[in-house]
Amino acid sequence: MDPEGFTLHQTADGTGTLYSSKMQESYHSLNGAAQESRHVFIEAGLKQCPATSIHVFEIGFGTGLNALLTWGEAKRDHLDVTYTAVEAYPLPLETTASLGYESLEPLLTKDAFSNLHVSPWECPVVLEKGCFTLCKLKGDFTTQNLTDTFDLIYFDAFAPDKQPEMWEEPLFAALYASMNENGILVTYCAKGEVRRRLQRCGFLVERIPGPPGKREMLRAIKTTLQNEKKTVAESPSRAKNIILG
Repeated sequence: MDPEGFTLHQTADGTGTLYSSKMQESYHSLNGAAQESRHVFIEAGLKQCPATSIHVFEIGFGTGLNALLTWGEAKRDHLDVTYTAVEAYPLPLETTASLGYESLEPLLTKDAFSNLHVSPWECPVVLEKGCFTLCKLKGDFTTQNLTDTFDLIYFDAFAPDKQPEMWEEPLFAALYASMNENGILVTYCAKGEVRRRLQRCGFLVERIPGPPGKREMLRAIKTTLQNEKKTVAESPSRAKNIILG
């Protein structure tokens, strides 16, 4: 057991995750940590953004896995990503070093993962010029004053039954207000009440296939009602997954 209360577990795809004794939950899916991250955040989120300059906001920096995979994808697809993440409880460096994520992105240098964690907090750090800039904010998301605007949000807090305060409707409303038009929010969670809260804030919400071990996940888009109707009319096959409040 880690002195901070973390234990390392190998997941089904061979990548590690941490189990938090405090939260009584793992940081990533035991069905595959990297597999889940790529499915939920890269495939359903980052790859759906048409722009090549993208501002990502992550709720729950955690192990840094989502940031690492985003950086790798940015290099692969020639994107310029600014990555802002908020974390109330940063993990100790010795704990993140035990995860073995260094070789997950072959396009990145071996020290890329450790650089995510040793980078200073509260200021932007260019980790790769024209490709990936990181700004880590240490604090409680529920009290954050969002001043930037975002194209993509990774909502990766612990589950609603573990951290219910992170999933409250006013917080989703604040995120909606902070997003650019056609901005995307993705989360592994597919709970009906979470979906309804997102809808009430103005998001167009899709239930889409989840990663291994989860039947569904949610993708929410900030768009006007006119654009909603146009999307449904032009994409009948997609419309069956769209929830229109």
